[in-house]
Amino acid sequence: MPYVHIQVTRENVTAAQKAELIAGTTDLLVRVLNKDPATTFVVIEEVDTDNWGVGGLPVVQWRQARQ
Repeated sequence: MPYVHIQVTRENVTAAQKAELIAGTTDLLVRVLNKDPATTFVVIEEVDTDNWGVGGLPVVQWRQARQ
């Protein structure tokens, strides 16, 4: 009974994109691990960019520094 938790920054991820992530993740677990899709759980969590850090900086500042 796999459980996959996907975290992305909250930046206009569409319902269609989320559906594709869920389907693709489920398909991967079926193909690689022979898991039953009926008992495979995929959760997508959107995180505000001010709550996401990389390289010691909030993601917005990190992106600005890379430009």
